[in-house]
Amino acid sequence: MIATDKYMSAPIVARTDHAPTLWSIRIKTPDPLPFRAGQYVAFGLLNGEKVLERAFSIASSPYEEELEFFIERVADGALSPQLYQLQVGDRVQMRRKAKGVFNLDHKSGHKQHFLVSTVTGIAPYISYVRTMMRDLEQGRLEEPFRLVILQGSSRSDEFGYDEELRCCARSASWLTYIPTVSRPWEDPGWAGERGRVDDLVRKYTDTMRLDPETTTAYLCGNPGMIVNARDILRRRGFKTESIKEETYWAPGEGEVEY
Repeated sequence: MIATDKYMSAPIVARTDHAPTLWSIRIKTPDPLPFRAGQYVAFGLLNGEKVLERAFSIASSPYEEELEFFIERVADGALSPQLYQLQVGDRVQMRRKAKGVFNLDHKSGHKQHFLVSTVTGIAPYISYVRTMMRDLEQGRLEEPFRLVILQGSSRSDEFGYDEELRCCARSASWLTYIPTVSRPWEDPGWAGERGRVDDLVRKYTDTMRLDPETTTAYLCGNPGMIVNARDILRRRGFKTESIKEETYWAPGEGEVEY
């Protein structure tokens, strides 16, 4: 028997496929699930009398009525191949509480935020941007502040939210979006930045003047990227308390959901 005080059955109300192994879903929870931009919530499917679940960062804003998630299917994963089969109308078992402290830094006084991610690690940054856009529109937030988003993927079809971020960046002077592909030979039409994210961290902290004294850095996604980027940032002068991390799976594990 599923513990209804811990889980709720929630339907998928929309699905968008971005690439062969990447898709987004929107879920309508029957009961409110409050969260802060940058947090995650666990959900999954019944497996006998238990729930096979993973935690996923929330891509939607707390102001939205539905929860949105950006997911990658892992061929040998325990859960993601099953989730990939779900369509609109199918249901998942979702935890009733969001968790996590991967939120925007409002304590240090830093006005610059350097957001680094790989593929689905962009999800919490989407929540940041949507939330800040709404807060600015309704007068709950004042400039000046600055967000610089660096997102890496193998090919350009894996970005998922690049059009939304480009559109936001065109209208918001405080937002810069830099997508980069690490396998340009597989993406001959790509004319943007090239290279692995961690190889570009020093370049953009320098060229964008993201100095340790004024900037908080955020690392989200592949654990290898996080380790490398953290070391680069430390050599650049960033203190440990100015580097926030959200690892999408432990080293050596196959699933990328978190």
